Amino acid sequence: MQALLVNVDRISAFLGKVFAWCIVLLTGAIVYEVFARYLFRAPTAWAFDVSYMLYGTLFMMAGAYTLSRQGHVRADFIYRLFPVRVQGGLDFVLYILFFFPGMLALVYFGWDFFSLSYWQNERSSISPNGPYIWPFKFIIPFAGALMILQGLAETARAAIAWRTGAWPDRLHDVEELEVLTLKQAAAAREAEMAAARRAEMPL
Repeated sequence: MQALLVNVDRISAFLGKVFAWCIVLLTGAIVYEVFARYLFRAPTAWAFDVSYMLYGTLFMMAGAYTLSRQGHVRADFIYRLFPVRVQGGLDFVLYILFFFPGMLALVYFGWDFFSLSYWQNERSSISPNGPYIWPFKFIIPFAGALMILQGLAETARAAIAWRTGAWPDRLHDVEELEVLTLKQAAAAREAEMAAARRAEMPL
C-alpha cells in the first residue's frame, strides 16, 4: 500500500513540475508583449490569450502536486492539537463529504464544458483570429481527475492514520522556510547541548 501511495505522489509531482514550466513561458510572453507595446509601438494580438491560458493551466495543474505535499491552505490551528487518530478520522470524513463531491462535479461539468467547445471548434473571441480554446478547457476535467487520484491516496493515508495512530510516509521535496529554520535551530541547540555534556565529562 505504501508503495502505491508514493507512486501516486510521484505522478502528481511529475505533472506538477512539468506544467510549472508554464511560468517561464508566461513570463516570456508578458516580457515580449511589454517590449513590443511600449518600445516598438506594435502590441501583439495573442499575448492576452496566451497569458490567461498559461496561467490557468499552471494554476489547475498545480492542484494535485500541492495536495500531495499538503500545501493547500487550511485552518489547522485547532486540528494540529488533535491526536493523530482524530486527525486521520476527521480528514477521512471531510474527504468523503466535501472533497470528492466537489472534484467529481468539476470533472463532470468540466467535461461538458470542454466537449461543447471541442465540437464547436471554439476560438477565443478576445482577439482577431484568436487561438483554439478547447485544448485549454480540456485542462479542467483533466486536472479534476488528477485531484481525484491524489485525493484517493490522501484518503487512504487518513484511514491508515485513523486506524494505526501514525501518518504514513509521503514524498517531500520542499519545506516552508519557517519549518526549515526551526529544524536548523533545534539541531544547533542539540549540538550545543551535546558539546556541553562532553565538556563536563571527567577525563
